[in-house]
Formats: sequence, C-alpha cells, structure tokens
Amino acid sequence: MRPVNVAILGLGTVGGGTYDILKMNAELIEKRTGRQIRVTKVLDKAVDKCLAKGLTEDMIVDDPEKIFADQEIDIVVEALGGIQPSTDFMLRAMKAGKGVVTPNKAAVAANFDELKKTAEENGVGFRFEACVGGGIPALTAIMEALSGNEFTEVMGILNGTTNYILTKMTDLGLDYDEVLKDAQAKGFAEADPTADVEGIDVANKLSILMALCFDKYVKPSDIPTKGISHITMADIEAAKAKGCKIKLIAKAAVKDGKLEYSVAPMEIENSHPLAGVSNEFNAIYVTGNAVDEVMFYGKGAGALPTGSAIVGDIIAIAKIL
Repeated sequence: MRPVNVAILGLGTVGGGTYDILKMNAELIEKRTGRQIRVTKVLDKAVDKCLAKGLTEDMIVDDPEKIFADQEIDIVVEALGGIQPSTDFMLRAMKAGKGVVTPNKAAVAANFDELKKTAEENGVGFRFEACVGGGIPALTAIMEALSGNEFTEVMGILNGTTNYILTKMTDLGLDYDEVLKDAQAKGFAEADPTADVEGIDVANKLSILMALCFDKYVKPSDIPTKGISHITMADIEAAKAKGCKIKLIAKAAVKDGKLEYSVAPMEIENSHPLAGVSNEFNAIYVTGNAVDEVMFYGKGAGALPTGSAIVGDIIAIAKIL
C-alpha cells in the first residue's frame, strides 16, 4: 500500500508536536496500521524553524493552494488557530477530496454544521478530537464506544488555565491577580487571558460536546457564560465551609425533555470526581442511559498531549482510505 501523505497547516506548538509524534513513533504507527504515514508538506512562513525540525526546503510552502492542489496529499491537519482563514482552508481541503483533522475549537464550534456537512458531501473524514480536552480521547469515545447511549448530561473542567488559578487559590490561599501572574509566568495563561478566564474557550468546547452528545448545535455566543475573574478568596472560603471546591464548569443536561446548558463557576462537593481535578488538568464527565457515569481525565493542552489526539485522528482517517 502506498504511504498516507499528510500536510500540516501551521508548525507552531500543536502542529510541531504532531510532526514530532509522527516522526518519533513512525515505526510503531506503521506496524499498528499497516500504512506508512508521512508529512510531505507544511504551510509555514518560518522557514528556519521548519528546517530546524528536520524538514527539507521542498516540504515548506507559503501558499495553501500548493497543498489543496496536490493530489498526493490525503489528509490536511489545520493547526493555525482562529476562525478565519482556518475554516475556509478546511472547507477547501475537503472539497479537494482530502480528510481534515484539527485542534481548532474556535473554528469548529463556530462552523460545526457547515464543516460536518461539507465532509459528508465530499466523502472525506473530518475529525477534531483535540478540540476538547487536548490529549483526552473523550470525543472519540462519545462518537464511537458510547454511541449506543442516550446521553442525559455532560459536564467538565475544560480549561487548564482557569483550573490552575482556582486550584492555587484554594490550596495556597493566594488571590486571583497573584495566581494569574504566576500562571502567565509559567506559560499556563496567555498575556491576554480573556478567552480563558471569561469562559469563552470553555463555551467553544461545550458547543462541540453538545453537538455530539445531544445532536443539537448551539453557537458558543448563545451559551450563558460566566468566567472566574470575579472569584475572591471569600468565595473560595465559603465553598470550603460547605465541603466544596469552586471549579469553572461546562454543563449541559436534559431536564424534563429540555436541554439546559451553561458555563460558570460552580461549587462542587469534595466527594465528586471533578473536585479532585487539579492544576492544569482537564476532565469530562458523561452520563448515558446505558453506561451510567464515565469520566475522562488528563492533560488538556500542550504540544505532545494535543498532538497525540491529532495523530490518533490521522490514523483513524488513514485506516479508511
């Protein structure tokens, strides 16, 4: 069988991690799949950075059309981030007959129906495991192993930055501003942390989870969302007095036949599995009418954890080519 050829749009942290895993575990992946999976093109303007990764000059392009027009490329990994031009690039790749894998939760959440429909119309794979929970394989489980369930609830801690901040406030008694600066210094928070601390990132992920669990697409902007920037040590202590911890929780549940959903800080009892999820870790807690309660836990970000999910999606598409 001929090799499966992959193009990566953006060799940043996540795209670079994906390339590293495909290179590092090439032999193992070929043994498990029976196919050689190789990166043949990368879209990135930072040529020196790409060369330092071990790419050759002929693999590096600055025009995405060179990837869409290349009939030898089977799968495109979109790792640029942002809603546009990322969405257009994914749609063009699909219309060119290429499978698409992405960790871009903002683009997927904003255009879920169009991306899914375009993939179906063109008979290509579209996978986005890394959009929710980084390396945690929750979406694949929901779409495959748990697909025989009627889901009644999904909830989770879906942002490492906010979970790190709340953990340090709870465990060390530090106030919000102090912990935020620490999180930024350690690389857990961006210079502009708004998308994380105000719950915008989590709303994107909840939108995707709801589309999969309940077959209902809700725009992230239509999800009632409240972040953690208003949380004080007084709030933390009040929760402790009740035997609870404050966590930023994404939640969607069916009640009396109606789907209710929100992103907000909540008091979680210490006995609940989500209360034990600390620092930058994420967890997704799903309830189905057959399986009952299941929790997925792990690293929600990072080059290799997120790259792990992307490579898993690449392999899944490669198996059906």
